[in-house]
Amino acid sequence: MMSHDPPPTTTMALQHLILADQLMAVRRSMFISIPVSIILGLISLLVAIHYGLGLAGLLWFFTSSLVNAARMVLCRAPIRLINPDDGVEPKNLDPASVRHHLFLQSAMAAISGVVWSFIAVLCEGYTAPQTVFYLTVLCGITAGAITAGFAYALMPILYIVPVLSSVAGCLVYAGGFERYCLAATIVLYLVALIRGARESEILFRQSSRLKNEATAMAESLKTAKDQATQAAAEMGHRAAHDALTGLFNRGGLMHAVASLPAPGTGLTLMLLDLDGFKLINDAFGHKAGDKVLVEVGRRLRQNLPGDVLVARWGGDEFAVVFDCALGGEAISTAATTLIAVMSIPFATFDAGRIGVSIGVCASEERDIDELLVRADAALYRAKSQGRNQFYVFDADLCSHLEMRRDIERDLVKALSNNSVEVWFQPILGDAGRKLTDLEALVRWNHPRHGWIPSTDLMAVSSLCGLAEPLFRYILKDVCAMMQTLQAMNLSHLRVAMNMSPREMAQIAVDDLIIANLRRLQLPAPMLEIEITEETAKDIRSVQSKLTALTHEGVRIALDDFGVGYSSMSSLRQLHVDRIKIDRSFVYGIAGSADDRNVVQSILSLGMSLGIEVVAEGVETKADLQTLRELGCVSMQGYYFARPMPQHETVDWIKRCRSLVQ
Repeated sequence: MMSHDPPPTTTMALQHLILADQLMAVRRSMFISIPVSIILGLISLLVAIHYGLGLAGLLWFFTSSLVNAARMVLCRAPIRLINPDDGVEPKNLDPASVRHHLFLQSAMAAISGVVWSFIAVLCEGYTAPQTVFYLTVLCGITAGAITAGFAYALMPILYIVPVLSSVAGCLVYAGGFERYCLAATIVLYLVALIRGARESEILFRQSSRLKNEATAMAESLKTAKDQATQAAAEMGHRAAHDALTGLFNRGGLMHAVASLPAPGTGLTLMLLDLDGFKLINDAFGHKAGDKVLVEVGRRLRQNLPGDVLVARWGGDEFAVVFDCALGGEAISTAATTLIAVMSIPFATFDAGRIGVSIGVCASEERDIDELLVRADAALYRAKSQGRNQFYVFDADLCSHLEMRRDIERDLVKALSNNSVEVWFQPILGDAGRKLTDLEALVRWNHPRHGWIPSTDLMAVSSLCGLAEPLFRYILKDVCAMMQTLQAMNLSHLRVAMNMSPREMAQIAVDDLIIANLRRLQLPAPMLEIEITEETAKDIRSVQSKLTALTHEGVRIALDDFGVGYSSMSSLRQLHVDRIKIDRSFVYGIAGSADDRNVVQSILSLGMSLGIEVVAEGVETKADLQTLRELGCVSMQGYYFARPMPQHETVDWIKRCRSLVQ
């Protein structure tokens, strides 16, 4: 059977508290009983003087008074404390000192009892006429001693035993039937008083135990409540704050904004995205990246007013909320300051390796959800302008945002009723003299906004979970064009389709493409996948998919080359078959020496790596002639043909049979 006894330390502590309660009760009772004892002693002296025993009475009273005085001094003597800074409470009394004081109180009670036993001298051994008076006094004082010493039985027992024992002894010594009977009565009275003293102590100790256990339970419950409150507060803090930086997290910021008073001054929200942070993680590891995030959080707190809310929004994004709608100058000052603060070199990193892009939205309304959407759009615009830029949400972005919302709302319906179209633009080789490829370009004529840019269409589809349906839709039309080319005996022509970074990340594009090609029995070399340089940044996440496609025979092209992050190693790792020079370097090349140098360098790079190079954006005869002079073989642009729906593309090919011979 398991024991349910409390642990030894708990039992010892409880016993100490009970002893401390007994001592405190004894000290309190002494201040009542000793004055009574002194008064009775004075009356006894007067009786002794009356009966001619004044000298003996004075000697006895003097001795009794000395003992009573000593007992009073002992009651006032300080008890050693465990913690001198705390009060005189049972739990703060030193256990050894408590036991020592109880011992001294008991010893002084015994001495006082011995002194009172000498009352026999004042009544000739209880045989003189004044015997009845002294017996009455002794019975009263012994009964009072038991009453006053109810908390600690040993002390009254040591007091009454000498007194009553001397009375019984004197009566027996004097002899006589009545005295014998009285002595027996005194002994019986003594036993009863001793038993009463012990019972009183037991009751007091039980009461003290219950009181201290209840107090301990209450303190334990209070401690548990305090701990639970502290734990709840800590959990609440953790739930609302980012563990790494100590800033608000997303949920914490939203709650903090909702808790702000609403004086009607609006809000300003800044979304910050670190430029170059991924490269830090890749080059130096995630621990170094974490240190950067912590330092960014510190710099934000240090350089923003204390009433500004700062949060780590997620990853390398941060959010700052001002409890007012800042004006243009204030926004510019705050954003410029933060950009400058983040441009300060981080420990162990080169200057300029980390930057920040900021999207800002200020509004008189306090709708945080709408502010987030607008600030995110502004951040996207800021990042498109390069590193260390900020952009404030304006009317142009508002119109653009409305368009994106309409796209999200209407895209599903447009896909179901075939309102989205796939157009094709020719790509010519042999310096613009021979058709080699068709590039598939998605088009949608929205009933409200007109023709939707393909970049917006692709971005919105990814954000609203329609990336895969749109990809399947485009792939279906691309495969249909490939089948049409086969039927026209033009299987040597390729069809290229663009693929965004989000599509590569979210969709199993390799499985979908390969499955469709095999199902329709289309040769894989007829298909070319164009990826952007942004896709090429994260080689590890896309390499397996691109490897599967190239293994099947699908060609890979890198679009918008020259304006992003591509390197020679990435070109080889991705098994790129073709690079397309961004139109910004091609348009007007005839009049720009710098553009000619850039294009010449890319052409030389492609030749050295055995990679075909296509110049996009050829719109004039002069630009065409310049490209031919530079040795560019493949070209694309409005000079040759604009993007066309599938049936118009087929008609164009039929009209220009000389380009496909």
